[in-house]
Amino acid sequence: MQNSEHVASYYTASAHPAPLHPKLEGDLRTDVVVIGAGYTGISAALELAQRGYDVVILEAHRVGWGASGRNGGQVCTGFSASLGKIEKQVGLDDARKLFAIAEEGKALIRERVQRYGIDCNLKWGYLHAALKMRHVEELKEELDEAQHRFGYDQLRLVDRDEVRRMVDSPIYVGGLYDAGAGHLHPLNYCLGLGKAASEVGVRFFENSKVERLEFGKPAMAATQSGRVTADFVVLAGNAYLGGLVPSIQSRVMPVGTYIGATTQLGENRAKALIPDDIAVVDTNFVLNYFRRSADHRMLFGGRVSYSTIMPPYLPRAMRHKMLQVFPQLTDVSFDFTWGGFVAITVARTPDVGRVTPNVYYAQGYSGTGVALSGIVGKIIAEAIAGQAERVDLFAKLPHMQFPGGAAFRTPLLAAAMLWYRLRDLM
Repeated sequence: MQNSEHVASYYTASAHPAPLHPKLEGDLRTDVVVIGAGYTGISAALELAQRGYDVVILEAHRVGWGASGRNGGQVCTGFSASLGKIEKQVGLDDARKLFAIAEEGKALIRERVQRYGIDCNLKWGYLHAALKMRHVEELKEELDEAQHRFGYDQLRLVDRDEVRRMVDSPIYVGGLYDAGAGHLHPLNYCLGLGKAASEVGVRFFENSKVERLEFGKPAMAATQSGRVTADFVVLAGNAYLGGLVPSIQSRVMPVGTYIGATTQLGENRAKALIPDDIAVVDTNFVLNYFRRSADHRMLFGGRVSYSTIMPPYLPRAMRHKMLQVFPQLTDVSFDFTWGGFVAITVARTPDVGRVTPNVYYAQGYSGTGVALSGIVGKIIAEAIAGQAERVDLFAKLPHMQFPGGAAFRTPLLAAAMLWYRLRDLM
């Protein structure tokens, strides 16, 4: 039997009550079966149910058990790949359309939080904090590109003094402030989406891992104790889809990411660290990201691994990273440390498309999934309903398999990331 509980984390400890959905037993027939109850899958299901489709979601664990309930909670602008790189891949016109979709993703979060009354502590304001002057020059280039080629007017450069006012840390020399990005409680947002989807008729089955998928018209998804036959399938397991569909598995790599939540600091001390309650990310390739929680903790993420093994001594390692940014927290420890997997692509852009004409998938958000996954779920729903232009636009983004095959792709990626770690030190 699959573990039906969420991973032990600050988000789990502060989550709103949510129902335990039944395990799939027996056979069902439906219009659409969605595999994975995270942001992508629930977003697609919600949109489809509102259009009148009968939708079933199969989740191996609990709603929000994977990356959607464990992530850093940062609502980012754009993609992990630069807009310039995307422009080179698909041309300026399509790059602008893709950026507009990403912007719609952030607006969709705001709209759903308001429409469904989702209590997830959504806040706006986001700082890219530069550790070196060469990073400041790179941020200037990003600002120019976003403003003049893509019409994004929410950015402004900030100098060392203003960065110090925004973040009480001695290590930053400048930054780029983004008024259009922000942060939220990721698990509570996912649970709120799930509640909204249930209320419009989506049927959830938890503890129901899909062990076999048969393609065809209709398709069939089989669990240990049941089967769902459907006209359409949405594959929304992302880093946790495993080997269910080998043809797309090799196009993403699951990367372990880790976060800690400190003891409660008290309101005054927490506000002194980040007065405007913004999200912060630094400009290293292997980056640190952090923000305040609603109950005045520091939520600090900053370590990655390229194996499936949890790093040893994680609380100590995370605390060491935090003290590099905030040396004044020497008396502070972590109440929670946890991790999980995000799926990255070689190109660092989402991999969205079809496996067969009636089986859709989305994966590889590469660290920007909070904002992108919801809108991608929506455009998959549009495609199932007959309007496929936006899915086809994403399918123009080129994606390749990770080199090395199943045996060697993880060590090859680890070796490549070592180069970037060394570059961060230069």
